[in-house]
Amino acid sequence: MREISSEVQPTIISGFHALSDPLRIAILELLKKQELCVCELSDALGVTGSKLSFHLKTLKDAQLVHSRQEGRWIYYRLNLAQFVTLEQYLSEYRRFSQLLPARPCQDIPCT
Repeated sequence: MREISSEVQPTIISGFHALSDPLRIAILELLKKQELCVCELSDALGVTGSKLSFHLKTLKDAQLVHSRQEGRWIYYRLNLAQFVTLEQYLSEYRRFSQLLPARPCQDIPCT
């Protein structure tokens, strides 16, 4: 069985976790078009700053977005390199499109 490097695994896990929330997906959809500041994201999504801040932190921790500060404004943009990493991880599953059938269980009762 192939092991996943301990360096890659947390990145993959946090990336998919971040993608599991509809609001975070909505944020990413907006950022697909252009870099946006927090106030623009808040207005477009109709959410409070504190709620948005939590989700942006999750996306940033998962390395799906980058931020930069300009004056008192914080702007967010997609980190395309992390999307490539997740895409490459998923592409490995294409290799297993013809999985072997399960072997019969022996001496272990299945529940």
